[in-house]
Amino acid sequence: MFTRYFPLTMAIALGLMAAAPAFAQTYPSRMVTLVVPFPPGGGTDTGARIIAEQLGRRWGQTVVIDNKGGAAGQIGADLVAKAKPDGYTLLLGNIGTQAINPSLYPKMPYNPDTAFAPISLLAELPLAMMVNPGVPANTATEFIALAKSRPGQLSYSSAGAGGAPHLVAEMFKEQTGTFILHVPYRGGGPAIADLLAGHVQLSFMTVLEASGHIKAKKLRALAVTSSKRVPALPDAPTLSESVLPGFNAVSWLGLLAPAGTPPAIVEKIAADVRSILSDESVRARFVSLGGVPRATTPQEFAQLIAGDRRRYAQIIRDRKISTE
Repeated sequence: MFTRYFPLTMAIALGLMAAAPAFAQTYPSRMVTLVVPFPPGGGTDTGARIIAEQLGRRWGQTVVIDNKGGAAGQIGADLVAKAKPDGYTLLLGNIGTQAINPSLYPKMPYNPDTAFAPISLLAELPLAMMVNPGVPANTATEFIALAKSRPGQLSYSSAGAGGAPHLVAEMFKEQTGTFILHVPYRGGGPAIADLLAGHVQLSFMTVLEASGHIKAKKLRALAVTSSKRVPALPDAPTLSESVLPGFNAVSWLGLLAPAGTPPAIVEKIAADVRSILSDESVRARFVSLGGVPRATTPQEFAQLIAGDRRRYAQIIRDRKISTE
């Protein structure tokens, strides 16, 4: 029986393989949904809207944003993980959903190792180390001295336990030997609101989220967490150059598809992203918001995710960080 049907099975398989590149040439032929696993208004949502607009223009098809927030991005990510793998439902993931959550949540509604096909990085998002203007520190060095003189009396806000701002702050504390209390909030908006009000003294947030408050002088940027200065905040030194040599911790945004999406479609989207991010006007939009536009191949993006997962898994274990 197997011998009888084997030629037919092989013919069908070869036919599908041959059709995949042709299918990619006509993709997309209808609307594409880009799922953002967070509420509107945050850094991930802002980046998604920039790339969705550009992809829509390039493809001649609507790319609609679908905000599905909740469970630290797991609700939206799960929606994409279980979507038909045809390229018409994509995920705008970030360092939290792809590299941090797998170590933070022992049970997830999908297998983070096998659920997605990485497409391309979109932008790196350096974080700003910022304080309320009432804090008597104008540099990172001065803040470290202040924190050491008042152990446990200063506090920092984050968008939630286990997120990139929380983990970066813990890296900062470990490397400076400071004791600063962590106050987690349900999102970046409330975390910044209490920093503005002076209820906490410090916060690490992406420059994309924080630059408006900093430029309005409502918050003071002491440093940025990337290895190079950020054009959106040219006067803010890096932690590496000012006080912590080698310190480099950034968030990022990237595109992913459901696992099983034809490789030809994944490669086409990745190539289109590279073309879009080579446009100076598009790059300028990201840069003005505090992002560093950067496209990759699917393979390079997969390697980045894997490397950051190992890095943050170690921090989560060492600092005994939990969402409970």
